[in-house]
Amino acid sequence: MSDTFKAIQVSRDDDKNQSVDIVELTEADLMDGDVTVAVEATTVNYKDGLAITGKSPVVRHWPMVPGIDLAGTVLNSRSNEFNVGDKVLLNGFGVGEVHWGGYAERARISADWLIPLPNGLTSQQAMGIGTAGYTAMLCVLALERHGVTPKSGPIIVTGANGGVGSVAIVILSKLGYHVIASTGRVAETGFLQELGASEIIDRAELSEAGRPLGKERWAGGVDAVGSHTLANVLAQTQYGGAVAACGLAQGFDLPTTVMPFILRGVSLLGIDSVMAPKERRLEAWQRIVEDLDLKKLEALTTTIGFDDIIHTATDIVDGKVRGRVIVDMG
Repeated sequence: MSDTFKAIQVSRDDDKNQSVDIVELTEADLMDGDVTVAVEATTVNYKDGLAITGKSPVVRHWPMVPGIDLAGTVLNSRSNEFNVGDKVLLNGFGVGEVHWGGYAERARISADWLIPLPNGLTSQQAMGIGTAGYTAMLCVLALERHGVTPKSGPIIVTGANGGVGSVAIVILSKLGYHVIASTGRVAETGFLQELGASEIIDRAELSEAGRPLGKERWAGGVDAVGSHTLANVLAQTQYGGAVAACGLAQGFDLPTTVMPFILRGVSLLGIDSVMAPKERRLEAWQRIVEDLDLKKLEALTTTIGFDDIIHTATDIVDGKVRGRVIVDMG
């Protein structure tokens, strides 16, 4: 690498008007941290789209280099945990929000935020999974801890064409679950079936205000949508079931009642991927290596270059991106 490197920087003027630029930086510009990484791959998540478009107040430090995920090679380290040449992976911890993230060829970050790149994965494959896939696995682990098994009944996955939803379908189907995929793009039915969905329903069935309790249709769910969708998923979860909630694509409100909880014993499992402890991260990534079909991952993944990040971020917020997006920084 040269002394300078490319980065995407989001800035805001005194009137809080946001701008996005491709800039040249040096290592002296980087924020504090004890490990410097040559970023080999990153990805475009919904949160990254919000950061770049400014459609939601994701960025909390200005200027910001977005990118909540990154994978690459350690260039230098003041940590006893990582050495020069180690392959590493990062998800969350406010990177891309309060600390400069993956949309640069180099990143300086805390060793506490990193985990070793799992054996058997390249940097690009890890970013094909990214926070979305890692969050999907956290949801699956939460459902398993609650006792929801393939024998319990179907699992609903909302936002099925998105990053979390598509990876959740692949994982759950491999584990033997009957997966019901809820999507606003019913034309993608064939794609979702290839991933492993057994049934497809139109998101319109769930996206409007519904009854406090409905017919018991599934044993559990993975919801990345929130709002009325999550309320309806809860209202139609069978007795003793559970729903793992990890997103707010429709909204952060939850217009529900206590009825599913007190009459059917339904549990709402909150999933946080940003600050999850290292032990849980390592468990999730190990299970990803074991339970994610990498051939199906390839089928739901698109690879772009650095110069395509900004318009892809806009597309993901507009619902025009299906599956996962890898940014190959090479």
